[in-house]
Amino acid sequence: MDLDSPVLRMCQDGMRAEAEGRPAAARTLFRRAWDASRDDYEACVAAHYLARQQSDPEEILYWNREALARADKVGDDRVAAFYPSLHVGLGLAYERLGDPDRARVAFDRAREHVPALPPGEYGDLLRTAITEGLARLHGPQD
Repeated sequence: MDLDSPVLRMCQDGMRAEAEGRPAAARTLFRRAWDASRDDYEACVAAHYLARQQSDPEEILYWNREALARADKVGDDRVAAFYPSLHVGLGLAYERLGDPDRARVAFDRAREHVPALPPGEYGDLLRTAITEGLARLHGPQD
């Protein structure tokens, strides 16, 4: 994450607030980051974190779609490792909204992007979310 960017610093501060159990502060920071974003990359990051802070499945879906649309506009390696998470977010939102067909497509798309995930806890968490999502929607996968 480029911490020279004020937007990305706000997102990092929002993640810290989230980890400290201060969701209202996190939401405020992520919204400020969204409002201050200067390009599609910054908007993608802010929208991704805003999606995580929503309780309404329609809002979760809205912000996940926004993050994905912005990532597509960036179109370079900076967003490659975001795609699994963005598609998992869509899949979970579609599941909550009772749309298993779209959820299945989203989890399948997330699986296509697994090679971009880094090794370690973050990548493992997403690989598990993808496997579990597909198992719920398709049955167990190879």
